[in-house]
Amino acid sequence: MSQPAIDIRARRDAYYRRIAAKHLTPLWESMSALVPEHPQSPCVPMIWRYDELRPWLLEAGQLISAQEAVRRVLILENPGLPGSSAITQSLYAGLQLILPGEIAPSHRHTQSALRLIVEGSGAFTAVEGERATMHPGDFIITPSWTWHDHGNPASGPVVWLDGLDIPLVRFFECGFAENDLQDAQSLTRPEGDALARYGNNLLPVDYEPQSKSSPVFAYPYERTRESLEQLRRSGPPHASHGHKMQFVNPATGGYAMPSIAAFIQLVPAGFVGTGYRSTDGTVFHVIEGNGAITIAGQRMLFGARDTFVAPAWLPYSLTADADSVLFSFSDRPVQRALGLWREQLLPA
Repeated sequence: MSQPAIDIRARRDAYYRRIAAKHLTPLWESMSALVPEHPQSPCVPMIWRYDELRPWLLEAGQLISAQEAVRRVLILENPGLPGSSAITQSLYAGLQLILPGEIAPSHRHTQSALRLIVEGSGAFTAVEGERATMHPGDFIITPSWTWHDHGNPASGPVVWLDGLDIPLVRFFECGFAENDLQDAQSLTRPEGDALARYGNNLLPVDYEPQSKSSPVFAYPYERTRESLEQLRRSGPPHASHGHKMQFVNPATGGYAMPSIAAFIQLVPAGFVGTGYRSTDGTVFHVIEGNGAITIAGQRMLFGARDTFVAPAWLPYSLTADADSVLFSFSDRPVQRALGLWREQLLPA
């Protein structure tokens, strides 16, 4: 480096130190990082294998009760975001355990949440006075600021995957929470009431939406699986996704929740998908089947009940050794509302 170049560098460094005292920083030194040519997520591809995690979950059940913990959850933290309690920059994920006879006490918060039942049947989630009994593969939501509690009157442990917009709400600094006066909320509607009222292409004539979330809070896997099979019978799979559908708010046709999109896809046996990428980092959970996902050249084998994450804008492709059903969720509604979301189908 020539002497004039060394001199200007020294002068700039001295200038930066002086303005730092006034809490100023030069944009030109960080422009490429702040406004990159393409998304550059710190998140990395990662898979959590359920069979490896299950003993740790059960051990947690011996160490702390659901009531003590409020929510007994092992967080799935992205290795690229240490200490953040986040699986992507905007989403949180964790595995929650509830043992026979336990109640996870009623509370509410501004964060929106989803549950995908992983193991066990007979436990319940209660949302705003209505219970939904859990079965593997069921998709359940607890919209922002709704009272909810969980209980397990069954004989075995029940585990589900939690997905919340905690990092997003934290970014906007609008997180509030409130504990109920009772552990289990009073029931005001029979089980299945919301699904009967809103889930059959019908709405009560006096329906007035109370929030931007779906009035249906439990989407039974049995129904979902039937829809996937009908889609398979109706035509060939998408080149990248197989047979993929989106969970919707039946009153609007939009996303089930305003901050989190949820999807379900059937990847048929022998499927070899073409590459795909999008700006919404996506969390996948394997309900059934086995296969592999290749993310930016990194191949990861998956089996039933495993969870993995595909970071934003990293290309990925799917293959399936057996018929596989994948649940997934992302922050796509927020990106689309802001006009930011992009996707790209990559050549075979």
